Amino acid sequence: MTPILHIISVEKESLPRQERRLAEFILTAPSEIVHMGIKDLADQCEVSAATVTRFCKNFQCKGYPDFKLKLAAEIAHAELASRTGSTRYQDIVAGNPLAGIVEAIESNHLTSIRDTTELLDLGQLERAVDALCRAKRIDLYGVATSSIVAQDFYQKLIRIGKNCTAFADSHMQITSASTLTSSDVAVAVSYSGETPETIDALTCAKDTGAFTISVTSYRSSAISSMADITLYSSSLEEGMRRGDMASRIAQLHIIDILFMGMASRDFSTYVPRLEQSYLNVQNYRKSRGGQ
Repeated sequence: MTPILHIISVEKESLPRQERRLAEFILTAPSEIVHMGIKDLADQCEVSAATVTRFCKNFQCKGYPDFKLKLAAEIAHAELASRTGSTRYQDIVAGNPLAGIVEAIESNHLTSIRDTTELLDLGQLERAVDALCRAKRIDLYGVATSSIVAQDFYQKLIRIGKNCTAFADSHMQITSASTLTSSDVAVAVSYSGETPETIDALTCAKDTGAFTISVTSYRSSAISSMADITLYSSSLEEGMRRGDMASRIAQLHIIDILFMGMASRDFSTYVPRLEQSYLNVQNYRKSRGGQ
């Protein structure tokens, strides 16, 4: 199942009656959708064209043409994977030989990166990079595995001289968020988009007037609906969710894109700082006898 079809199946029962009718038809005949006009689909499901458009926007598409384009691309990828014998995310298997584990993890990570890339909106990415470059201060929120991702972004940003914080403690996240201003940016990382501690920190940041960015899985969620900019990662981990493996890779993929975008945007400022931080660490290690 493609990322779009997967999230439609997850969200179907919570949709209004007319949109649920659309979801059921799309899940039954996804390949037909890419060849249908909006009126054809609306008539088929006995809904209005406006309902179709609203449905598409609810699933993070600009409209019906954008929805069809993304769905067609995902179906093509799925068909190619089927022909080449590739599979979707592979779960933990009892007694799996080490060679099989290596192959499964490689496949999961590559699939996660590819699916996440397909979900990224370049316009949203541009706005996020602009906001991060302009920010006087950046707060990074995340707990558990998402805290590791926030810490990774913190280590990157601090090396280019950005004023930023990434507290793992939820109380400190709120304390930090309460001191932000309209010149600052808060970034919330949460696979589910429903992590209570991250919601609280992001809410506090919004109350101060800070610009907000979310990194969540591809679904409707409290955090994605709150943020000024929403960036989505793949949401097809299924069984592998128990290990937080593919989700971490997907989130780090987005963080790396944001960081590279910032460095490229203001190359003359950030890259010399990056190089200098590297040299300073090397000189320190030499002075400590290579420790």
